[in-house]
Amino acid sequence: MTVAGQGVVVTGAAGGIGKALAARLAAGGARVVVNDLDPVATEAAAAEIGALAVPGDAASVAGAVALVSAARDHLGQVDAWFANAGIVRGYGLDASEAAWAASWEVNTMAHVRAARLLVPEWLERGRGRFVVTASAAGLLTALGTATYSVSKHAVVAFAEWLSVTYRHRGIVVQAICPQGVRTGMLAASGPMRSVLADGAVTPEDVAEVTWQALHDDRFLILPHPEAGDHYRNRAADTDRWLGGMNKLQRHLERAAP
Repeated sequence: MTVAGQGVVVTGAAGGIGKALAARLAAGGARVVVNDLDPVATEAAAAEIGALAVPGDAASVAGAVALVSAARDHLGQVDAWFANAGIVRGYGLDASEAAWAASWEVNTMAHVRAARLLVPEWLERGRGRFVVTASAAGLLTALGTATYSVSKHAVVAFAEWLSVTYRHRGIVVQAICPQGVRTGMLAASGPMRSVLADGAVTPEDVAEVTWQALHDDRFLILPHPEAGDHYRNRAADTDRWLGGMNKLQRHLERAAP
């Protein structure tokens, strides 16, 4: 990908991975639009990197339409979309209906709604790039939070579908799947926090690995390469992998206060 001069949008970009991605893309010469819910934080992030701030709810139908429209007005055209916004809501079977609905809307449907708006134009041009921040939970699982695991699995599946459907027509689809990252979401990761913290990387580390992956178009972007090993083990011997994860679950239960 020739980034210089490209028009890109990054959602969930007021902090964490999204902010780091936006900064790395801007440093590489991209023209960047940043989006997040908090107007003040979004404006501050944009000012730091010389981007345009478009605050709003990128997960809703109206919010997605407004963001794409504002991005096209500013950039002329959207060349790449970094669907980074994500949330953790609820744990286990006690997660409320509202937690499930919010997780589905932000972690999965936001990506579908963006693709509906972007892909037709990309097909006409014969090129476009759609990058989702999916988490290793979307390849494996996240102990404790079913809402996050299920919605992230769904977005990986959606990204796979986009790739197999449109890659021959010039659309590149990629999925960023980190394990622990030193953001506020790590602090909210429930029982997995103690497991993920030791190997946690910075948002800037994730952004740099993603930057490198933009130049070879690999589907899975793995800031933690070991996630790929776990993914292969899961596929090769699913029962053994499930048993290992259950062992970790029991360990966490014993360690819980």
